[in-house]
Amino acid sequence: MNDAKVVNWKERYNDKVMSPEQAVRHVRHGQRVFIGSGAGEPQTLVEALSAREDISDTEIVHILTLGVATYAEPRFGDRFRHNAYFIGPNVRDAVSEGRADYTPIFLSEIADQFRTGRVVIDVAMIEVSPPDEHGYCSFGVSCDIVKPAAETARFVIAEVNEQMPRVLGDNFIHVRDIDILVPSDRPVLEAIQGEPDDISKRIARHISHLIEDGATLQLGIGTIPDAVLHNLNGFSDLGIHTEMFSDGVIPLVEKGVITNNRKTFHRGKIISSFVLGSRKLYDFINNNPLIEFRPTEYVNDPFNIAQNEKMISINAAIEVDLTGQVCADSLGKMFYSGIGGQV
Repeated sequence: MNDAKVVNWKERYNDKVMSPEQAVRHVRHGQRVFIGSGAGEPQTLVEALSAREDISDTEIVHILTLGVATYAEPRFGDRFRHNAYFIGPNVRDAVSEGRADYTPIFLSEIADQFRTGRVVIDVAMIEVSPPDEHGYCSFGVSCDIVKPAAETARFVIAEVNEQMPRVLGDNFIHVRDIDILVPSDRPVLEAIQGEPDDISKRIARHISHLIEDGATLQLGIGTIPDAVLHNLNGFSDLGIHTEMFSDGVIPLVEKGVITNNRKTFHRGKIISSFVLGSRKLYDFINNNPLIEFRPTEYVNDPFNIAQNEKMISINAAIEVDLTGQVCADSLGKMFYSGIGGQV
């Protein structure tokens, strides 16, 4: 190891540290700002940006986030305009009322928008773990489109959260690639799933009959995929290749139901891109060599998915017509969620 290089990045680290208020001053009028996804939303940075009164015409882009989304409130109409790649509960009213936009797109294709310059990210606001001894920070609970956004953004502001887990895989960014560092120590956002209702449980039981030992599973977001996990205790050697998972995976790993030993692509590993769940889940994925996070451009690439034998995808649908066509993002004329990883 070159000690001079280690000292060098540590010295630069201190030079980049700022308060949240100082950091968001680097966002200028008319810029496009990317906000980290899901439970990996940089809460401190979002709060500081929303508090700025001297800014206007700022576009906010992200997929699902778990925070309050103050910037989507009517009172901030002149300051911020949100463009959603996936509509969550915190921005649904804004999209429905025409105060925010929705761009229908597959999760696997969003990174290409950034990399080709069709969507230019001026400032990426992300949340990461503290750096390791080599200067690498983990994107933690949300790799998905956050890593491509950070790699292509003109300017990167990172909230370095002491409570963010260090998740392995293609899920790291070096301190040298971050322009501003904002230290924080606050709980990572959680998404606690309630108990499935009777209908969801019945649907889950039917689905479980379609699964075989040794199958590799993709689990979408929602009550149904979570309910299915509760019905898999009698299976063996299941594998996971999915854009996201939740707490229901933990007991199946502990019981030896999920081993990934019969996977034909990344054998022995859970391949995913983000998690939504409790602190127990975040502790489970922390430095766990079983789990590798990669961007959704990789995890949701049909070519990569097709390399898994016995691949079974479990997703919820909002509407299904009489010909079997599935709608994942709208309810009647109202945009409700997003396509996500279904296609």
